[in-house]
Amino acid sequence: VPEITLNLPGRDAKIEEFKQFIRNLGRAGIKYNTYAHMGNGIWSSGRVTGRGGMDARMLDITNAKGHWAGEIYEGEITHGRKYTEDELWDNYAYMIQQIAPVAEEEGVYIGIHPDDPPVYPLGGIPRCMFGNFAGYKQAMEIADSPNIGVCLCVGCWLEGGEAGMGVGVVDAIKHFAAQNQLFKVHFRNVSNPMPEPWVETLIDNGYQDMYEVMKALRQVGFDGCIIPDHIPNMLGGHRVGVAYSIAYMRALVQAVNNEYGGAA
Repeated sequence: VPEITLNLPGRDAKIEEFKQFIRNLGRAGIKYNTYAHMGNGIWSSGRVTGRGGMDARMLDITNAKGHWAGEIYEGEITHGRKYTEDELWDNYAYMIQQIAPVAEEEGVYIGIHPDDPPVYPLGGIPRCMFGNFAGYKQAMEIADSPNIGVCLCVGCWLEGGEAGMGVGVVDAIKHFAAQNQLFKVHFRNVSNPMPEPWVETLIDNGYQDMYEVMKALRQVGFDGCIIPDHIPNMLGGHRVGVAYSIAYMRALVQAVNNEYGGAA
């Protein structure tokens, strides 16, 4: 929500809208929501054809555009000027210190999604909070709430890579799980980390061995939701990609459970 992330006109109204949304979730019996804090959207550079005829998103950070809620962002400056990291931290604290008490009151858990892509400033806006491990830890400390945690998108973490994010995805899983902050996992793979251009891949065809990711989730006793992410359109239509992704994930679950003596 740019109004919240960048302190644009209408910020307080958006925060009140967010509070009411959380109240509505709680009263409807819906106990979880994913939130993304990016100021100028998800950036991409187009599509390429991958294995199995999959239609795959790709990103070259030197030639990309951001997309969010029908808006398109591009160029060196997307919102009139460059923003500082201190500004963004102040804006985040202003929001989360109002949202967290409402989430606690309503029994709703909010998992914050990584920036996509993470690490590098885009359009004059740093990606300093949810674009690296240190930022995530600081953001969780500011929130200081059992109801504010992490929606760990494996794909985004892999986009940044261990060098960019500060730790690898397996270590991130272990850390956030130990803090009771790992709420949800998005299961996705990419061809390579930035700064080189990358392409989204089928789960079994990127640079990360996803068995190691599933094994880490089994080791920490994760009992939340794991979903396929950015499911590829393949030859035969979208449902083929859904079936392929879920079947591969189910096989990984079975494999790690077999290794560790059964389901957790």
